[in-house]
Amino acid sequence: MEFSNEIIGLLMIGAMLFAIFVGFPISFTLIFLGVVFGAWGFGFNLTTTLMTFQFYGSQMEQTLAAVPLFVFMGFMMEKAGLMERLFAAIQMMLARMKGSLYIAVLFVSVVFGAATGIVGASVTILGIMAAKTMNRSGYDVRLAAGTITAGGTLGILIPPSIMLVVMGPVLEIPVTDLFAAAIIPGVMMAGLYLLYSVGRCWINPSLGPPLPEDMIEPDKGKILKELMLGFVPPTILIAFALGSILFGLATPTEGAGMGAFGSMLLAIGYRKFTIGGFYDALVKTLEISVLILFLVAASNFFGAVFSRLGTPTMITELLLSLDVSASMVVILILALVFVLGWPLEWVPIVLIILPILTPVLIELEVDMLWFAILVAVCLQTAWLSPPVALSAYFLKGVVPEWDLKDIYLGMMQFMVIQIFGLCMVFLVPGIATWLPRIWYGG
Repeated sequence: MEFSNEIIGLLMIGAMLFAIFVGFPISFTLIFLGVVFGAWGFGFNLTTTLMTFQFYGSQMEQTLAAVPLFVFMGFMMEKAGLMERLFAAIQMMLARMKGSLYIAVLFVSVVFGAATGIVGASVTILGIMAAKTMNRSGYDVRLAAGTITAGGTLGILIPPSIMLVVMGPVLEIPVTDLFAAAIIPGVMMAGLYLLYSVGRCWINPSLGPPLPEDMIEPDKGKILKELMLGFVPPTILIAFALGSILFGLATPTEGAGMGAFGSMLLAIGYRKFTIGGFYDALVKTLEISVLILFLVAASNFFGAVFSRLGTPTMITELLLSLDVSASMVVILILALVFVLGWPLEWVPIVLIILPILTPVLIELEVDMLWFAILVAVCLQTAWLSPPVALSAYFLKGVVPEWDLKDIYLGMMQFMVIQIFGLCMVFLVPGIATWLPRIWYGG
């Protein structure tokens, strides 16, 4: 039975989704399927030549060198203990206020989200820092779990996000534009979380009562000192790393290098730098960077084979023939991204699914910068969506006394807020596009 190349491409996508859902390693699966279906469609020699060029080309992409540097910066800031210090300072400063720990969690989330875009690390550290104090202060478990998990997902969106660094070359958008576009949506989402959690505490103080007297620090000077030591250094570091990129003084890679070096200086300055800790940060950085960069190469090869088979053109023509509006196509793609975000992390979705659908969006003249931020907010939502919701398992791992059902119910409250935020960005594109257009005059 003869199949056209376009149909072979569809079978290739079906095999890829089946293999990923079954649990095969994604990178090796993509390479294997690319070779098999490429050889079937247009010959083994052309397929291996394509693989060589795609692997070389993807690893020579300069922007991606920022990935290990930003990851390392996040791990070194974690080693320096800055987040714990900042959390403790805000906790002491707002001790007599209702819902003060929710404010502390979300404030630290924004700072830590700017330091590292790794959701698992953010949720884990926030859980370790905040859960014990929240339990002791009689905070509502569901609202506490929701605040921690939602705050942890902000790292996906708030620049310098690793996901945005990877997404830039995939969608052929300058990373600087993506960083500028993500600032307002990121701050908006943090603000919505804050309004909801603190608002509920003012309506029902039992959800987040003021801290017990024995946990209140009477010395205002000590509080101010802790706040300055915990907040000012990481903010200056992030401002230098991110600011140099946004103002065009440095490329994303150079800015990431400044951030990585600065994080080492902070760890030394706080006397938290050890050879063991440094080695551990390097190993963790290596693990995450290899995972992402190998997947970038594998997905580039897979996508090149898929494109060579002609299936993207066929899908584009099919969708255009349906006479569906551009807005409806964007909604359908976001729905697909949302569903795939349950079992998958952002890496395969950004690297495999988006390149397949990009030609349709370009043909429909969709603003790709706006679309990129919609995808980022949508993937953030997927981290909070049962049944998989990996954030729940990260939190449960460090706070075993919290019931998984309560964690889920807490997360779902914030998932609704997240969907509201996604709708706002969808209905008012200027939330994402205004700042980069003003900044870069694009």
